[in-house]
Amino acid sequence: GLADFSPAYFGMVMATGIVSLAAYMLGWPAIAKALFMLNIAAYAVLWCLTLMRLLRFTRRFFADMADHLRGPGFFTTVAGTAVLGTQCIVIAGSYRAGVAAWALAGLLWFVLTYTIFTAFTIKQHKPSLDKGISGAWLLAVVAPQSMAVLSALLATHTAQPYKLELNFLALSMWLWGGMLYIWMMSLVFYRYTFFPLSPGDLSPPYWINMGAMAISTLAGSLLILNVGDAPFLASLLPFIKGFTVFYWATGTWWIPMLLVPWVWRHVYRRFPLRYDPLYWGAVFPLGMYAASTQQMIWAMGSGFDFMSFVPRVFL
Repeated sequence: GLADFSPAYFGMVMATGIVSLAAYMLGWPAIAKALFMLNIAAYAVLWCLTLMRLLRFTRRFFADMADHLRGPGFFTTVAGTAVLGTQCIVIAGSYRAGVAAWALAGLLWFVLTYTIFTAFTIKQHKPSLDKGISGAWLLAVVAPQSMAVLSALLATHTAQPYKLELNFLALSMWLWGGMLYIWMMSLVFYRYTFFPLSPGDLSPPYWINMGAMAISTLAGSLLILNVGDAPFLASLLPFIKGFTVFYWATGTWWIPMLLVPWVWRHVYRRFPLRYDPLYWGAVFPLGMYAASTQQMIWAMGSGFDFMSFVPRVFL
């Protein structure tokens, strides 16, 4: 079991964390705090298992980083760390823990991004597009967007000049994540529509197609709220607002496009519904859609109040 331990298992921390945050935002602090405590335990256990696997199955651990299907799962460690850091700030009010999580997530993002994509680039034997790409690749988008969210939150509780620098980092990560989504989604959509899909191919990480847009919406909404802290954000405000709604609308479009094939997979084709760690990759986007929609409503003002039912439905 440890030898085959999924590198995407930190999706459990991502999912638990965002459901906790959405519950807190929508007025259920008891549920939010209970899930926060559970998430701390899950995070510690998953790190223990990951380090044990690194020590006992070193070759397989690093081979997974160069695997086109399993490698992107490592980005869940970045997003999971950042989401837990966000919980520390929002729910516990612990900014030191938030800074520690921010530093660790940033280090993991840098190391994993350039390790995994360099490995994909230089390896000699590569799979074809239909065998090598899935929605899990968009975890590489979720990772910098989670850094953007945490950086924007920390900026609101930091003195100058670091307030400016954190906001600029958040803006840069937000823009980079959006550009990476465009690159990757072109390939994912091409695979989705021009290659045969069996029920086994339509794995839960395809929900990250929507989740990556949802977290981009959350990060953009926080940048809108931080406009007063950074002049460069004020000059870009119409652009940030426009792209935030653009991200939300794109994520919304994906929901039926993911739900209908899911019904086809499990109802029409009778694909067995058994536990798989990759299913956390389907929980996270739904929770993130709830949280990001609520944050967008707050950021955009009273004109968006007609959408207030959406976050509660998705939570």
